[in-house]
Amino acid sequence: MKKRSLTLFFCMLVSTILLAQQRQISYIKTNGAWYQVYDEAGKKVTTLSKSTVGEVVGWGSDFFVAVDRAWVKTYDIDGKKICTLSKQTVGEVTGVSGNTFTCRNGSWIKIYDKKGKKISTIAK
Repeated sequence: MKKRSLTLFFCMLVSTILLAQQRQISYIKTNGAWYQVYDEAGKKVTTLSKSTVGEVVGWGSDFFVAVDRAWVKTYDIDGKKICTLSKQTVGEVTGVSGNTFTCRNGSWIKIYDKKGKKISTIAK
């Protein structure tokens, strides 16, 4: 019984350490027709084509936001798309911070999380 408890404790400890060591975006560099995403250690994580992603308009610790024609897209640190939202619905992205991004659409300010869920709407 002690061996099972010790094994369970060890597995939980490893899981906790791995979660605490999640990579974070520190910088996104433009290099010609490419974006290079760097983590907090300065290591290049991925390279993405501008023609695929669109224009990167900002990033938080674990995601970035790009605008591609009529779409606003969020991506994780590895360049995997998290969500796509209509620019007509969202409006203009004005900032990215933490795990949220802010948009202005007419007389409304809207705040979304990285998965595209609207958190709040504020009248300008």
